[in-house]
Amino acid sequence: MPELKVSIACGGTGGHLFPGLAVAETLRRRGHRVMLILSEKKIDALAVQGRERDFRIETLPSIGLPSPLLSAKLISFSLGLIASVRRCRALFRDFQPHAVVGMGGFTSTAPMVAGRMMGKKTFVHESNAIPGKANKLNARLANVVLLGFAECARHFPRTTPSVVTGTPIRESLRAPVDRAAALASFGFDPAVDASTLLVMGGSQGARGINQAVARALPRWKASGRVLRFIHQTGPNDGDFVREAYARVGLNAYVCDFYSEMQNAYAAADLAIARAGAATLTELSHFGVPSILVPFPSAAEDHQTLNAQILMRAGAALMLKESGIDEYLADLVLELLRGREKRLALGAAARKLDPSDAAALVADTIEKYCERTNPAA
Repeated sequence: MPELKVSIACGGTGGHLFPGLAVAETLRRRGHRVMLILSEKKIDALAVQGRERDFRIETLPSIGLPSPLLSAKLISFSLGLIASVRRCRALFRDFQPHAVVGMGGFTSTAPMVAGRMMGKKTFVHESNAIPGKANKLNARLANVVLLGFAECARHFPRTTPSVVTGTPIRESLRAPVDRAAALASFGFDPAVDASTLLVMGGSQGARGINQAVARALPRWKASGRVLRFIHQTGPNDGDFVREAYARVGLNAYVCDFYSEMQNAYAAADLAIARAGAATLTELSHFGVPSILVPFPSAAEDHQTLNAQILMRAGAALMLKESGIDEYLADLVLELLRGREKRLALGAAARKLDPSDAAALVADTIEKYCERTNPAA
């Protein structure tokens, strides 16, 4: 197929950024050119560090829809959106994309508006079981809606075509990883017979999980099991979590953010995690058994709905954050003792792995662009 130019708006959170980066990698491998539109958040800059030779990278200010909608902040939101649309139109006049892809969040809205105004093919990808406010709006600007879960289709206009692709994962996560090498990368001795727990709350961390794990550490230490931890805390809780592990004398690799997640997944015997769609996709790809703790303030409670999809498939267990202290410590020990249960959860998770998701997204973009302009 002739070369396409595709703009992908995917900034703001890891749940938008990493699937967008996965699509960009696939398009580039097929000979297409990609412009990534990111937010100005630190997580975005860290994730694309060193990728400037692969993609054109631009940023937009982060804007969020005010709540309640009819408030004084609506004026600043509207002015910010207008300014971002103008910037996107200028970027598109220079880059001349054939297609604009929004991966979710209001960082995607201005590019979608500008793309639609300029007659570009527009696509929106929704990873979760239920869309947020941004993607409900973005879908009205899209020629095609791309879905992580088939259950989400009913939340979008029936007049807009939808394609179930799954949620894309990055190339770095698809390469085989040696478990011993993965353990060694965290400073753990692969020869030691120990269980490795992965604790993470997504790219921004999760204070509720961090605090609950810290409170459970004395119970796990007293169990007599040999444990080691890989704990991604997010930007604010690193010192507190490090002190908690040091206080009870448990071996832990603690970081604010970790970019080489293939090592973390390969090393883990069990994960304690939020239930964002990108996280669930990555856990499924690696077949990691997990205890999911949905973010209680997620829009439309979409993380609970995501987790329930895995639960119904026998691929994960779920705890509400409100009751996490009552169950977490004992549930972890029960799963670590019950190897067969863990293996069953991991095997069921692996069956949900949408390993061809990035390719399906790229296929759809190519198909619709070729249909509109065969000489593109």
